[in-house]
Amino acid sequence: MNEATVEQKIFLVDDDEALRDSLTWMLESHGHKVETYASAEAFLAQWSERFVGCLVLDVRMPTMSGIELFEELQRRHSVLPVIFISGHGDVPMAVALLKKGAVDFIEKPFASEDMLRLIENCLGREREQRHRRQIEADTARRFAQLTAREHEVLDLILAGKLNKQIADVLSISIKTVEVHRARVMEKMGANSLASLIQNMMTVELRR
Repeated sequence: MNEATVEQKIFLVDDDEALRDSLTWMLESHGHKVETYASAEAFLAQWSERFVGCLVLDVRMPTMSGIELFEELQRRHSVLPVIFISGHGDVPMAVALLKKGAVDFIEKPFASEDMLRLIENCLGREREQRHRRQIEADTARRFAQLTAREHEVLDLILAGKLNKQIADVLSISIKTVEVHRARVMEKMGANSLASLIQNMMTVELRR
């Protein structure tokens, strides 16, 4: 997915038609793209791992609740950040949902500017997380392209070995070590030892 061409959307799931209409008008008047769903089931039927933006979700809905939808999305490993709309009696429940991974919640009745602020924060967070995932995926792809010998050289570089020491350990010439070292740096997209270490920290986080 080309990040430059990605268009974030706000996915609004609430059984209250009046609230859906008023929120849609407010968000679209501020330049946001909005998709609305009258039920959790309707959203789930259309959900895709390619959805980009954020999900605004009512806690209480008939049949499938917002909480049940949230838990199902977690089972599907959705990375779409979620803001819950909660009634007064739902606040303790909303706090518990934050601990389970929801980004935020807003209590009814709410001011438009408060909802807009939450949305903007959520979209900014989603952009940052998506960018980080793209960097991690690219680094992991680069790491997978290393040959067996390049992996050996890389391990010794990270262990702090000098080229002569690496040559002795692997029983190869210093010149050959220099060639392998240059290829490792190039394939990993690193221009210094520090950036190589940073890249490898990224790879380790994905394991």
